[in-house]
Amino acid sequence: MARAISIGRVSSRLGGVALLALLGSATVFFVMRAGQGDPAIAVLGDQATPEAIAAFHKKWMLDDPLVIQFWRWLSSAVMGDFGLSMTVAGGTPIMGLIGSRLPNTLFIGAYALVIAVSVSLFAGTISALRHGKFTDTAATSIAVLGISMPDFWLSYVLVYGLALGLGVFPSYGFTPPAQSLTGALYSGFLPALAIAAPMAAAFTRILRTALLETLYRDHVRVARSLGYRDAFVFIHFVLRNALIPYVTVIGLQIRYLLGGTVVVERIFGIPGVGALMVDAAFGRDYPLVQACALTFLLSVLLVNFVVDLICAALNPRQN
Repeated sequence: MARAISIGRVSSRLGGVALLALLGSATVFFVMRAGQGDPAIAVLGDQATPEAIAAFHKKWMLDDPLVIQFWRWLSSAVMGDFGLSMTVAGGTPIMGLIGSRLPNTLFIGAYALVIAVSVSLFAGTISALRHGKFTDTAATSIAVLGISMPDFWLSYVLVYGLALGLGVFPSYGFTPPAQSLTGALYSGFLPALAIAAPMAAAFTRILRTALLETLYRDHVRVARSLGYRDAFVFIHFVLRNALIPYVTVIGLQIRYLLGGTVVVERIFGIPGVGALMVDAAFGRDYPLVQACALTFLLSVLLVNFVVDLICAALNPRQN
């Protein structure tokens, strides 16, 4: 029965992922078309003749009804073909553009997430175990400060302090992990830290609250009365239950992580999907914006799907 329920839950969640991906793709497609600007002008310039603009529209089939354009793009996207770039890299396959930049974005995102999770696990646990003491007050105060700092503002502060001021890290540029993992860790530390700091603050507060709610529950008192060691009780009866809301929040914060990546990539000159999407939006490169947006959307949906499965595994009532 448990196996059947598990398979049914997975199938249901996958269906939800597919539906949300479809709705998100349609939203991005029609919002881009509703905005001002013409990709023909972006390529040909303001002095382009009406004939040249008409020829550009015909080449890219922009004169077809929007529903037909969307269906044409969607049917190709399902097969893994996002078409060619209109303006940013005219005629270049979009899959190649995203494929060359996606590892950089994933690396910075994963780097930031590792920093945020590591810091929050330590700070949240110490804060909960020393509830009401100076350590708890300091940790919660720093968490509030971290939540209030926008990533773009923190990026400039880090550049001014650690790059231009102390010269410890580079202020601009990025070494791809495929070229040098050590170089990527070094050059990507400041952008990852700028993204991670607000997330670490939010994770710390959530974990502290969840731990405090779990520490004094009846099953924890019973475990202590049976003579289990404090470390065993904390790991098996307190932390495991507290991780359910903590992991859920991590999944929800992936949206923030990707949004921060878009901004931070531009500030630090990282050749990632976020920076590519910004260039495509300014250049009215419709298919490239749609492909980048769908990449981010699928990333969020798949992470939330995995988080849901992890929470189900952590919940003792479902095991």
